[in-house]
Amino acid sequence: MLIQVDGNHPEILLEQRAAQMLAACIQKVGGGGAIVPVSGWRSREEQQQIWSDTMAERGEEFTRRYVALPGCSEHQTGLAIDLGQATDEIDFICPAFPDSGVCGTFRRHAARYGFVERYPAGKETITNIAGEPWHFRYVGVPHAQLMVEYGLCLEEYRDFVRQMPRRVALDNGVEVRVLYQPATGAVTEVELPDACCQISGDNMDGFILTVWEGCA
Repeated sequence: MLIQVDGNHPEILLEQRAAQMLAACIQKVGGGGAIVPVSGWRSREEQQQIWSDTMAERGEEFTRRYVALPGCSEHQTGLAIDLGQATDEIDFICPAFPDSGVCGTFRRHAARYGFVERYPAGKETITNIAGEPWHFRYVGVPHAQLMVEYGLCLEEYRDFVRQMPRRVALDNGVEVRVLYQPATGAVTEVELPDACCQISGDNMDGFILTVWEGCA
């Protein structure tokens, strides 16, 4: 379900859990009024319009670096948010979001709330997108913490999890295990542990299982 990011920007929507965690992180760092949501969920039609307009206004090279093809944009999932520093004028495609002040503080806290900087500088050959310090993706806890700790982008994370099970200690003391389950055919049976857990497909050939220890 999509909900408003906040009451000041009713036109900007995110998946419900992502919106709640974004609001919590901004509140934690004192970013209210200083951090502005610029773009959240987009329909395919809106993404097509942004692609066409940017192509006409800024040219093909810029567009291919900073705008995803319609049907390929993370914004269409409702899990991605572009954030900007509050100024008189904000660039819709490349909003300023520096690594200083409250924006930098948000970036350093984001993983604890399940967000990662989706297209970090230095990973362009892997993501095929230019560095976008304003673009954050909700992947959930503990995945965001593992990605930040090991310096991984999302494209690298699947192979990282496949290597071996991983453990993360959350701020509240809860231990979380992350492990990989390969698909075994058209139907895959997975024996779930007697604990709180979540299973999600990796969009390729398996599943990622997240287990919160001591939580039944």
